Amino acid sequence: MTATTSAPDQPLTHRQIVTILIGLMSGMFLAALDQTIVATSIRTIADDLKGLEHQAWATTAYLITATIVTPLYGKLSDIYGRKKFFITAITIFIIGSILCTFSTSMLQLAAFRAVQGLGAGGLFSLALAIVGDIVPPRERAKYQGYFLAVFGTSSVLGPVVGGFLAGADSIFGITGWRWVFLVNVPIGIGALVLVTKTLHLRHTRLNHRIDWIGAALLSVSLVPLLLVAEQGREWGWGSGYAIACYAIGALGAAAFFWQEARMGEEAILPLAMFRNRTVGVASAASVLIGIAMFGGLASLPLYLQIVKGASPTEAGLLLLPMTLGIMSGSIVSGQIISRTGRYRIFPVVGVGLLMVSLFAFHFVHFDTPLWQTMVVMVFFGLGLGFNFQPLTLAVQNAVPPQQIGVATSTATFTRQIGGTIGTAVFLSILFSLVPDKIAGAMRAVAPTPEFQEALRDPANAAFAKQLAESQAGGSAAASSGVLQDSSFLTNLDERLAKPFLMGFSEAMDHVFLVGAAVMVIGFIVMWFLPEVELRKGSAYQERADSDAAEAAADAAAR
Repeated sequence: MTATTSAPDQPLTHRQIVTILIGLMSGMFLAALDQTIVATSIRTIADDLKGLEHQAWATTAYLITATIVTPLYGKLSDIYGRKKFFITAITIFIIGSILCTFSTSMLQLAAFRAVQGLGAGGLFSLALAIVGDIVPPRERAKYQGYFLAVFGTSSVLGPVVGGFLAGADSIFGITGWRWVFLVNVPIGIGALVLVTKTLHLRHTRLNHRIDWIGAALLSVSLVPLLLVAEQGREWGWGSGYAIACYAIGALGAAAFFWQEARMGEEAILPLAMFRNRTVGVASAASVLIGIAMFGGLASLPLYLQIVKGASPTEAGLLLLPMTLGIMSGSIVSGQIISRTGRYRIFPVVGVGLLMVSLFAFHFVHFDTPLWQTMVVMVFFGLGLGFNFQPLTLAVQNAVPPQQIGVATSTATFTRQIGGTIGTAVFLSILFSLVPDKIAGAMRAVAPTPEFQEALRDPANAAFAKQLAESQAGGSAAASSGVLQDSSFLTNLDERLAKPFLMGFSEAMDHVFLVGAAVMVIGFIVMWFLPEVELRKGSAYQERADSDAAEAAADAAAR
């Protein structure tokens, strides 16, 4: 080992830590704001690009690349230091954002979002790793408010900014929704300046090989399986394409595990780390939580916009109860953990809340009062808040200081794996069910006097003609059009829109029921999470003490 930078070996002061956190928060704010802005405006973007049914691609492509590179960022930053890779991640994210503004189709947008994901994979994991480096686990709650301020601000600003941009026809001659991505450029440049000026850490280089083959095999194992999750409903789950994806994914996974076993501690995801009970249980639970979290986060905005008729801005603001739950859960768990040093109860209770909340969402229908849905959102957010910090904290606390980066990226990686699977599978289930559900609702509603009266209204003549042609052609309903562009529902007579809203709502009920079933498994897994005493010193100081001891031993040997 050779020290690459020099810095005092004393523990960092509160002022030094806050200065570093300013740089970290700028990078995290960039990623957090992008997520809320895109989630709010994605329906408008998809409608404009005539591809609502391909919406999952834009989210899934982003998650795939972010997931794959997350462990690579962790490993490389353990070897070469965090700062240079944090700056690299921000730069790539800015480039991806610029590319997204030139999209002319949903598939092209998905490709550019994949570039964004290459940067996003390092933003959260490296920021959390640096916090794990410099702040002792028992004191981390003291600084948690800074990060909650970032997420809280992005949760409030994102829906407002995203709704404004998505709703504008054009701004300075550029289509409004394209500014959803372009706005990242000045924010990213500001983050680069802050990180360059504030993030100064002592780093001891670790002379390890980089597991590039493992990273490639990880891609080979994940991409085909996520591809079939997205395209399975069109190909057929037992089609030749699907079977080929299953086979390639399985072979890729087998080769990946063989490579990781062969590389030992040099692996991009050291398998020995998962033999640690805390890491193993937390990782398995994180996959399941990610499935539920991202599945819910992908479905709820669609419910609010399509079924409840909310604008992008309104939909984002209507999600604030969930944000309140996340922040409340994080603050409460962080403060109690800081005082008691005990964390296990929070993930267990949190997973239970996620399970019950998703089951409750299953009973939310097209005519359910919004306040009831928002109450469930609060508890869903609490469940997420009780899991975010405690699980990452548990994993960081369970490994040696030299592995903080790869451990943190592992915690982020497993949650993103779940998120990628959840988004692809849940939206695939949703859009597979929508045509039949709309057709069933149409059969039930069409004979009613209200619907027939609306059809005879001259103001609805164009829709009546389209519906007649659709039914004459043997279509299940006019559902193919709604999967391409759902914006017509906004101005459609509410009596005629009813079967469409019922169909979407009933399809979403099944999505939430599947999510609840996944969290039942997560609840069982979480019971095996052990309680390990939290360290009182930071990884940064422990490494400094270890280096000083080695230097003293070398001097004595001479």
